[in-house]
Amino acid sequence: MTDPATTTQHGGTVPARPGHRDVPDADPAPRGVPDTAPGPRDVTHPAPGPRRSAVEPGAITAGRSVIPGAGPAPRPGERATLRLREPHDAEEPPRYAPEWLQLREPADAAARSHDLLDPLRIRLARPPRRADGLVVHDIGCGTGSMGRWLAPHLDGAQHWVLHDRDPYLLHFAAAASPRTTADGSQVTVETRRGDVARLTPDALAGASLVTASALLDVLTREEVGALVAACAGAGCPALLTLSVAGRVELTAPHPMDEEITEAFNAHQRRGGLLGPDAVTVAAEAFAEHGATVRLTPSPWRLGPGQAALTEQWLRGWVGAAVEERPELAERADRYLAERLAACAAGELRVVVHHSDLLALCPPVDGDA
Repeated sequence: MTDPATTTQHGGTVPARPGHRDVPDADPAPRGVPDTAPGPRDVTHPAPGPRRSAVEPGAITAGRSVIPGAGPAPRPGERATLRLREPHDAEEPPRYAPEWLQLREPADAAARSHDLLDPLRIRLARPPRRADGLVVHDIGCGTGSMGRWLAPHLDGAQHWVLHDRDPYLLHFAAAASPRTTADGSQVTVETRRGDVARLTPDALAGASLVTASALLDVLTREEVGALVAACAGAGCPALLTLSVAGRVELTAPHPMDEEITEAFNAHQRRGGLLGPDAVTVAAEAFAEHGATVRLTPSPWRLGPGQAALTEQWLRGWVGAAVEERPELAERADRYLAERLAACAAGELRVVVHHSDLLALCPPVDGDA
């Protein structure tokens, strides 16, 4: 499934405003991390908003464009941090947006459920525990926000295996990984570049934990089944956070809120993707493998302090809805303008509902 890169130790934060760096798909994953991370690059990201054939010129896309990742994906089976299926054109570069991942990282960190940490710690402390610490596989790691959030909440040495298709994001994830854990132990990292849909138990051999963030809802039922089977086959727990729940609350309520939500949810289910059904499907699949499953809410709560994120989320949310239902375009344009004005005035608050899932798979003989 993956091309491993060498292990390296580092820390810090993701460099500000990273651009895209073209790396041929045939290249192996980066061999370590240089001392100085690349700075900003003058690159224009293709905006993944509504297609020209679906929306009249000027509708939705007027004004500032959507950061790639905040809006509709270029094709079913893609999102901002990974491509789940190989493209027909092997030379086509990935279309990812580190800027979107950086913008949403504080909201993600505030939303993830702390209620799942205690049962996870109890499971990870059970013998036999690896003498060299925990091995954590982060699937679709993007710029590594999951590791920056979780590693400082767990004791003991940790080795993080970061999986993503984009070597540029893998570089940032490795360069910005945390240096130490909750008790001051060391964190080491390796990167693996590959197709997440091909994950197998062999790829997770020796894993203490599998993590992912905002991943389940861009998988099909078959892909969720493969991910669950890989975790169950490796006998390791899985912490899968921030799956969209299909519910949004905005103040003050607007007559179009429900229409936009329904159209957006339909867009999320395109091409057989699970969208807001994903967390339920995953929970049922883990239970069928004998896992103990816990689900908790993990909503984004966006107010005046998150205006930049709210603006991008609004543009992407409405854009996806209109791509799904082009007949909404004219009314949606007015709706978006009203919501953006309220956001700019500090009057808009949004709750975007997500769910976190912890699956405690039965350990295999000899594993933790």
